[in-house]
Amino acid sequence: MMTGSRPDWLRVPPDLNALAPRLWPRSARRDPDGVVSVGGVAVTEVAHRFATPAYLFDEAEFLARCAEFRAAFHDFDIFYAGKSFLCKAVARLVAGAGLNLDVCTGGELAVALAAGFPAERIVMHGNNKSAAELDRALRAGVGRIVVDSFDEITLLTELALAAGVRQTVLVRATVGVRADTHSHIATAHDDQKFGLSVTSGAAAEAVRRILAAGVLDLAGLHTHIGSQIFGTGEFAEAAHRAVALHAEIAHEHGVALPELSLGGGFGIAYVAPHDPVPPGVLAERLRTLVAKECAELGVAPPRLAIEPGRAISGPSGVTLYRVGVLKHLPGLRTYVGVDGGMSDNIRPPLYGGVYTAALGNRTSTAGPMLSRVVGKHCDAGDIVVPDEYLPADLAVGDLLVVPNTGAYCRSLSNNFNHVPRPPVLAVADGQVRVIIRGETEDDLLRLDVG
Repeated sequence: MMTGSRPDWLRVPPDLNALAPRLWPRSARRDPDGVVSVGGVAVTEVAHRFATPAYLFDEAEFLARCAEFRAAFHDFDIFYAGKSFLCKAVARLVAGAGLNLDVCTGGELAVALAAGFPAERIVMHGNNKSAAELDRALRAGVGRIVVDSFDEITLLTELALAAGVRQTVLVRATVGVRADTHSHIATAHDDQKFGLSVTSGAAAEAVRRILAAGVLDLAGLHTHIGSQIFGTGEFAEAAHRAVALHAEIAHEHGVALPELSLGGGFGIAYVAPHDPVPPGVLAERLRTLVAKECAELGVAPPRLAIEPGRAISGPSGVTLYRVGVLKHLPGLRTYVGVDGGMSDNIRPPLYGGVYTAALGNRTSTAGPMLSRVVGKHCDAGDIVVPDEYLPADLAVGDLLVVPNTGAYCRSLSNNFNHVPRPPVLAVADGQVRVIIRGETEDDLLRLDVG
């Protein structure tokens, strides 16, 4: 039964049992019985041993993507964006892969330090860092702090003087580029909370204040235009404007800043029409553009940096659910209720994130059924997969697997309706281990001291 409205891009797949390579970890397979496995671990085994829902984290996929970025951007500094997904195990993988780490809060910094990540390889972001967070970063020896406001420059200067240390900083420059992405994840236009505007002159004034502070070592500029971006045009325009400011600083102050961070935001393929730019292509375009701009402006090219997060962690994760209810709405679609939802993946209701899903515990010869996978929460926006064709014989008790949930799903997870958060299970070489244990109701009640 193929009824109901659907987005223009959605097509009936030729094989409902196939796992499209661009949308799944490279280790994803169906065995002869039709059971999906990731990292050599069958999802039926996961469901039996750990229950559902559960996040599966493919360590080999994560490390392969780290290596791909390291090879493509061999002459850049690469900072893994921990906000996409961070825990102690991930921090250790990042360190071992030779990447640096980007953190945004004191909590993320605490995880990195607890994992033994070298502080000098950490860059700390944040638009409203507290005095305690900045002081901890200073005393830990964090390599870079990205300053985001005049108030932060003043506060950081006072803290550095009190601690008797010097701190290397970058200025977050808002370059006035509106990325072609959801408004909640576009971060380089002037009318938003991040950074210091290039257009208004605030970024240039921040540079003057830092140079005058005496205890802050200005390494360069930082830009970030947003997230889940597929083209290179916005990155190119941001780089153009950042290099222009870089040149202005050199001419005004006689200072050749050694670094320029172009941020992250590189998109991934959540559904078939998504067509992300390969890391090698992106690297070549960015290095060529910056070299050309610097040559034209007569300044030495700075060392470039990027901050991939989703592009590494996103395809490394899948989420496993069990079907609990089916509601067939004639002329519309079938609603497939699973045992998770917006507490473990809030991206669809938060900013229109789209996903695909596949039957995980068996194959099917049934025809396609237009479906919407929804969660168990008391909210009409509790949608996991907005539109997908699933087998018409889908039944209560079946397992569904949703790929590309490694980025921002665990990071943005919550306890809406007092639902405990699922575990994160690392899978590799046929073995599974818990890297973040699942919450229990006892965990929730432990915090309720009233």
